[in-house]
Amino acid sequence: MRLQSLRAKGLLTPTRLYLIRHGQVADGHTHLYHGHNDIELSPAGVGQLKKVADQLRAAPLSGAYASDLTRAFQGAELICEGRDLTPEAVPEFREINFGLWEGLSFAEIAAHYPEDLQARFDDLPNFRIPGGESLMDLGNRALPRLKELVQKHQGQSFAVVAHAGVNRVILCDALGLSLENLFRLDQNYGGLNVIDYFPDLAVVRMVNGGVNGVG
Repeated sequence: MRLQSLRAKGLLTPTRLYLIRHGQVADGHTHLYHGHNDIELSPAGVGQLKKVADQLRAAPLSGAYASDLTRAFQGAELICEGRDLTPEAVPEFREINFGLWEGLSFAEIAAHYPEDLQARFDDLPNFRIPGGESLMDLGNRALPRLKELVQKHQGQSFAVVAHAGVNRVILCDALGLSLENLFRLDQNYGGLNVIDYFPDLAVVRMVNGGVNGVG
């Protein structure tokens, strides 16, 4: 009777999140850490998100959300094309703030901030980038907003277009992983993740799938 009661109330119907990384950014910027820098998609990036949109064409989305940064919001607009749906910008889904590191390559960070970079490797969850954020900071702003959306769309499906760091934090939370494991989760441009949220359990159905044929 308990299972039948839950099923009758729709509580065994998961809330499905289609979590997408934005497409490739404008040429000349792909190897840099942008964080809150606002960069547009390249033509290739637009093509990647169009392919994701095609994959999701049959998905009955009840909402679409994105970081308020152009590269993510453009992706959400592409996901919504042909639907009676308008994407909503969510500042909490912005990429981690890289502070003094924004706009630099990894090699430049290693050359100019070697001690800080080592400190980050030593304590990945808690190290706060100078002038920026820690991964814990990122989770503390993104995860509560996501949980609000899961509750809002209970028993339905919705899409979020965000960034590699944001997506990894959300996936770590869903999988019950410490943020120390964050870089074990790959997030390619245009990568698609699928997470089903039940009342007391998240089930990750796909990681980094979609245009890259992974997952």
